Amino acid sequence: MKSYVHGYTEREAERLENQSNTLDELLHHDSIWEQGNVILEAGCGTGAQTKIITSKNPLCKFVSFDISDDSVNKAKAAASSLGITNVTFRKADIFMLPFDDESFDHVFVCFVLEHLHNYRAAIAELKRVLKSNGSITIIEGDHGSAYFSPESTKANLAIQCQVELQRRSGGDANIGRKLYPVLKEAGFERISNSPRMVYADESNPNLVEGFTRNTFTAMIEGVKEEAIAENLTGEAAFDEGIRDLYKTAENNGVFCYTFFKATGIKK
Repeated sequence: MKSYVHGYTEREAERLENQSNTLDELLHHDSIWEQGNVILEAGCGTGAQTKIITSKNPLCKFVSFDISDDSVNKAKAAASSLGITNVTFRKADIFMLPFDDESFDHVFVCFVLEHLHNYRAAIAELKRVLKSNGSITIIEGDHGSAYFSPESTKANLAIQCQVELQRRSGGDANIGRKLYPVLKEAGFERISNSPRMVYADESNPNLVEGFTRNTFTAMIEGVKEEAIAENLTGEAAFDEGIRDLYKTAENNGVFCYTFFKATGIKK
């Protein structure tokens, strides 16, 4: 399996921060759990989602883990700078968790499954450490849901470069739409999958800047060198696609994208 397709650069950390800040209300208005719950956050990265869910649940305890030492250290520093004290950070492998069976009331997974070469094994391991009658929340995007105006074949091809690179690394950039059957196959009950659509036009400049430009287009732009190296595109065609994506953030431009938030109960 190849490494995380987006990389661990400072630019990527900044992009994830923009994403979390811009989509806070859309994705997390209902990320609320019972007081006293102990919650496991899988693949916390640099803590972009951690700061949101811990702040919304100050009377819950969190354990947030990631496989990257550097990411864990950055997440710790970010939480400390914000005065967040209800979270403990660990380095851990999602396929071999260092926790006893039925240790957590809830498991939270955000933008992780799309990158895994074996999401079924990861979910089985997360289910192992979840208590009976405990719940799981999974949030994922779906690149197949991206559509925009002005329309552009080159922009769609640039997006498909990212989708294909993720596929070659073992992941699935279109997994959001599949979360209901994913949880059903894993044996969860009372499953729901809620679509959360981003619609960005000039009437909402913060969303245009935070999502269209600084989250989605920045993500696609970031795979240029690898896409060319993998012979998925030529430089001129890719650059044209990126220019067209930026046009969707200009006056009269529109960009739409759907995230999915699924929940289930372990019996």
